[in-house]
Amino acid sequence: MRRLTLSMLLAVLLLAACGPGGETGSGASGASSEPPGSVSAGGEEMFVFTRDNLPRLDGSTSTAPLARAMCAVLLGEDLDQVAELVNFNRTTQSFRNLMAGAADLVLAAEPAPEVLAELEGEGRWLLTPFATDALVFVVNRDNPVDGLTADQVRKIYTGEITNWSQVGGEDLEIVPFQRNQGAGSQTMFEKVVMEGAESMEPPATWTSNSMEGLLNAVREYDNSAAALGYTVYYYANDMEMARGLKVLAIDGVTPSAQAIRAGEYPFLNPYFVSIDRDAPQDSPTRILYDWVLGPDGQKLAALEGYVPVTDVEG
Repeated sequence: MRRLTLSMLLAVLLLAACGPGGETGSGASGASSEPPGSVSAGGEEMFVFTRDNLPRLDGSTSTAPLARAMCAVLLGEDLDQVAELVNFNRTTQSFRNLMAGAADLVLAAEPAPEVLAELEGEGRWLLTPFATDALVFVVNRDNPVDGLTADQVRKIYTGEITNWSQVGGEDLEIVPFQRNQGAGSQTMFEKVVMEGAESMEPPATWTSNSMEGLLNAVREYDNSAAALGYTVYYYANDMEMARGLKVLAIDGVTPSAQAIRAGEYPFLNPYFVSIDRDAPQDSPTRILYDWVLGPDGQKLAALEGYVPVTDVEG
C-alpha cells in the first residue's frame, strides 16, 4: 500500500512550488520560512490552516486517504495524528451532511441520482471535478478470462450472459456481485456501465455493503473462479485491495492512470470537491477548495495515487 510520510509529501510539494531559479512560489508548501499550512489566499496574502480553522471534511471512503494527506500537509502533522480529523460517511451520506450543514467541504464520488437532483435543485452547491476515477472489474486470478467488452459486462449484469463459456472462459456459472444501493461505486456502476439498462436483482448473498467485502467475496467464492465484481481504480491499484484477483481489460484497454487520463478506458466518472457556492473568498472553506483544484492540491492527489484533472506528474 502506498504510504507517503509527511516529510516526503512536503518535500515533493516544495520542489513542485520552486521556480526555474530555485525560488519558492506561494503554493501550499510556501517558502521554507513559512509555517506548515501556509497557502496562498490571493495575491501576496497567505493563509495558515490550523486545527481550529480547518473546514469540517466529509466524503467517500475512497477519498479518505487523500483527505488525511491533505490534513497532514496543511497542519504539518503526521498522518497518524490527523486520522481523527477524517471520519468520512461514504458518498451519499457525505453530501447529505453537506446540505444539512454538518460538513463544510466534501471530497467524493458522484452521489446517488436522487441526492444529485437535490444538490442541483437547490442551486447552492459547487460540485467541481478534481480527479477522475474508473470502475474496474475483477475476477479470481484462476479465471482464464483476461478481458470483457462493455457490452458483455452489461449483458452479464442483466442476466443475458450467465456462463463464463459465453465469453471465452470455462463452463462455469457467472456469479456477478454488486454493491449496496447508495454506495458511490454502485451509483457509478449504474451510470457508466449499465447506461440505463436494468440490472438483474441479485440474491442477498451476491450483494456487499463494503468494497472490501465485495472483493473478498469474489476472491473466495465457493473455492472457484465463478465470481465477478467491481471496485474503483484507486482501491484496486494504490490501496492494493485487488491482490489475489485479476483486473480485467475492458474493450481491450487495461485500466491505468494513463488510460484513465486519456479517456481511453470506458468506465470513467469524476471525483468532486463540493462546498457552498456562497462561501466567502477569504473563508478557510473557499481557500481549501481552491487549493484542492490548484497545482499543489493536484500534485498531492497524484502523489496519493489518484488521477487528477490537471496533467501533473505523480
